[in-house]
Amino acid sequence: MRSSPHDHHDRPATRRCWPPRRVFITLASLATAVVLVRGGLLEPIVGPIVDQAVRNIISLILCFSGLMSLLVWFLRESDHSRPLKQMVLGGLLGAVVVAAGTLRIERVSGDLVPEFNWRWAPARDRLLERAAPIRGDATPWAAKADDYPQFLGPAGTCSIDGPLLDPDWVTRPPRLLWRRPIGAGWGGFTTCGDHAVTLEQRGDEEVISCYSLSTGEPEWTVAVPARHETILGGVGPRSTPTIREGVVYATGATGWLHAIDGATGTVVWRKNILDDLGIDFEKHAAAVAWGRAGSPLVTDDLVIVPAGGPRRKPSAGETEYVSLVAYDRATGDRRWTAGDEQIAFTTPALVVLGGREEVLSVNEAHVAAYDPASGSQLWQVEWPGHSNSDASCSQAVQIDDRRFFVSKGYGIGAAVFEIDAGSLAARETLPWTVRPVWLQPKLLKTKFTNVVLHDGHAYGLSDGILECVRLDDGKRAWKAGRYGQGQLLRVGGLLLVQAESGEVVLVEATPAKHREVARLEAIAGQTWNNPCLSGSRLLVRNAEEAACYDVPLVLSAQVPEEAAP
Repeated sequence: MRSSPHDHHDRPATRRCWPPRRVFITLASLATAVVLVRGGLLEPIVGPIVDQAVRNIISLILCFSGLMSLLVWFLRESDHSRPLKQMVLGGLLGAVVVAAGTLRIERVSGDLVPEFNWRWAPARDRLLERAAPIRGDATPWAAKADDYPQFLGPAGTCSIDGPLLDPDWVTRPPRLLWRRPIGAGWGGFTTCGDHAVTLEQRGDEEVISCYSLSTGEPEWTVAVPARHETILGGVGPRSTPTIREGVVYATGATGWLHAIDGATGTVVWRKNILDDLGIDFEKHAAAVAWGRAGSPLVTDDLVIVPAGGPRRKPSAGETEYVSLVAYDRATGDRRWTAGDEQIAFTTPALVVLGGREEVLSVNEAHVAAYDPASGSQLWQVEWPGHSNSDASCSQAVQIDDRRFFVSKGYGIGAAVFEIDAGSLAARETLPWTVRPVWLQPKLLKTKFTNVVLHDGHAYGLSDGILECVRLDDGKRAWKAGRYGQGQLLRVGGLLLVQAESGEVVLVEATPAKHREVARLEAIAGQTWNNPCLSGSRLLVRNAEEAACYDVPLVLSAQVPEEAAP
């Protein structure tokens, strides 16, 4: 029996309760793209600009696109009832409104993974007591051979040759001496004798604080009304004090520079660098988006720090931007300014290149060198960056008399530069010519960390993974071990890795292979701060807590019998 054409009209239409094939294809395509992105397979196509943070952003966009494609089909094309559609849409919008009204981003990791907290919960640093201006005992500070007096160690190079660490932390584990809460900030400790100094944020005050290295008890504090806070950069100061001849020199995130007598905690002099140079505070804060991070470079008679800009109304003969400014170490009087470029997030260093003493500085878009006596520029070489986006945070490090190494993330990578031999022949002809020896965008993509140079190789956290690269030709020896956006310190033949998670890991400093030899759960939480090692005392901190460990040392050197008296 034949069916009547009318039968088709009488038959009920199939309800579209499940997505059609095209939606499943779209979801499968997006899921495949997420897998490719997470597996690092996008980098060969797009280039080295794709780091872990970019992968996270792309993955989030892809997942959101998949959710929206499913939601659009559900609302516009499916045959589900109108009340159900309204309930689902209303539930999603309500969840977004509730989340926006009750949660805030507390901080963001180095890979742009947010950490949330309740909106009504105060910032952790505001829960701490206001810093009391405790005074020292007026006993002059006496320096010791194993002091850690400045950013990145005694030489400012992320390296110290001693003491000789015993890596057997199973048999002889590090012993916790003290642990205490601390104000927010990403700076490290420096030491002089039994005194440890750092910067921290406590509420609306930026604080330079001194603690007993042995006990962790506060000795003195100096506070100014200032607060730096951004979602991506976090809260508080991000530089490390410098100690010289018993005086503490410290720069804050908003422009304060202090010279403090270490014995008493008395301010010898202070400057607000932005006020002193007539810099527009709001415009400078927008241009240097994550807070001033340069630590003081202290010479025999000067304190040299990054300057900034733009100036409010530059007078005749003055530039709108100033790269460095030098103050008299004893009086705080301004001695010179140098450079005409916006600052980055690095610390100036005193080096000897081409037989000449120079102040080496990574500025916003160049690496440059200046005469420490006058501030006159000796040379500069392009090193791309913008201090409110693809910023430079890693130091330039001297390799030998003619070469230096520099690195960064954001698709730039690592490079070795060399002062041209012709410039050295014409020593008094300035500026000198600097040329690249090699440039590798895919190597040592340091973001917040600095590199260690040792035995012809550079070691650094390349997008969170420890990597070893040969300095002569830029060839990778190995890349292994994910530690996040942490920090490094070479101690003899070992790399002390401060992982972003708060762990401390010992890794052999050898190009042969990556080999971990010890691991310690030192502190908890996001840690971008540099560690400090003073003798056997290991100081670690982050934006919430600080701790000091007594780490085991090799008991005694083996002296050959024929060398004995």
